[in-house]
Amino acid sequence: MDSTRRGFLKIAGLSVLGLGAKPVADAIAQGGLPKVEPDPKALVGKRWAMVVDQKKCLKAKEGCKDCVVACHTVHNVPDFGNPKDEVKWIWQTTFEHAFPGAENEYIKDYIKDSLKGLPFMVLCNHCDNPPCVRVCPVQATFRRADGIVMMDYHRCIGCRFCMAACPYGARSLNWRDPRPFIKTPLNREYPTRTRGVVEKCNFCEERLAKGLIPACVESCKDKALVFGDLEDPNSEVRDILRKNPSIQRKPHLGTRPEIYYIL
Repeated sequence: MDSTRRGFLKIAGLSVLGLGAKPVADAIAQGGLPKVEPDPKALVGKRWAMVVDQKKCLKAKEGCKDCVVACHTVHNVPDFGNPKDEVKWIWQTTFEHAFPGAENEYIKDYIKDSLKGLPFMVLCNHCDNPPCVRVCPVQATFRRADGIVMMDYHRCIGCRFCMAACPYGARSLNWRDPRPFIKTPLNREYPTRTRGVVEKCNFCEERLAKGLIPACVESCKDKALVFGDLEDPNSEVRDILRKNPSIQRKPHLGTRPEIYYIL
C-alpha cells in the first residue's frame, strides 16, 4: 500500500470516529496513549492474604452471614434459588468438607466433639501456585503480582477447565443469564456477568484500588476476618499468624493457598 493511500485511510478512520477521538488521535501523534493514574489512596500490597479466626466467627450470632451478604451485594452475585445453579463467592461449609484428610486418629474425637457440623467460611484461596491459571486456554484467569487471582469476564469462554482444576470448588459458572436473578440492589460500579461466564472471589480488588478493605472483612462485626499484606512484617495478618497456630485447606496439593484458619 502506497503512502498516499495509507494516509487517506488513517484520516478517514479518524473522521468516522468523530470529534470524540481527537484526544486519542493527539496522543497517538505524540507517540502514546493517555495514561490512567492509580488512586493515591489505593491499598497496595506485595502478597495479599486473609485470616479466618474460627473462634471469633463461632461467637457471632447464630446464622450470621453478614460477610456473604456484603460480598454478594457488592459484586452483583445472582441468586438462582437452587443448589444446581448456585453462584457463590464466599460461603459456609463444614469442617469435613473444608479440610478433608486433615483429621487423624489422635484428634478425631476433638473434631467430632468440637468442630463437626460447625460452619466454616470458605472462598477462593488466591493460591501462590494456582492450577486454574495454568489450565485456562484463553488467559481469562490470571494471577496479579500482588497474589490476587483474577477473572477477565470478557475473555472467559465457559470451558470450565478452571473449575475442574480448582481443588477448592471456588468457581461458579453462570448456566443461565444471571442478571434477572440479582436479588440485591444493583451495584452499578461493578460489572454484571452473562451466561456462560465463570466467576469467583476477587479479594475485592476494585475496592482495594479505592483504598477500601474487602467487603466481607468490613462487614464482620466480630473481626473474624482479617486482610493484609503477608510481605509486611508489621501487618495485622502477620501478627496474628505469628501468635496463633493456623491451618490451610489442602496444603499438600502444593497450591500454596493464602487463606489461613485459626481453630
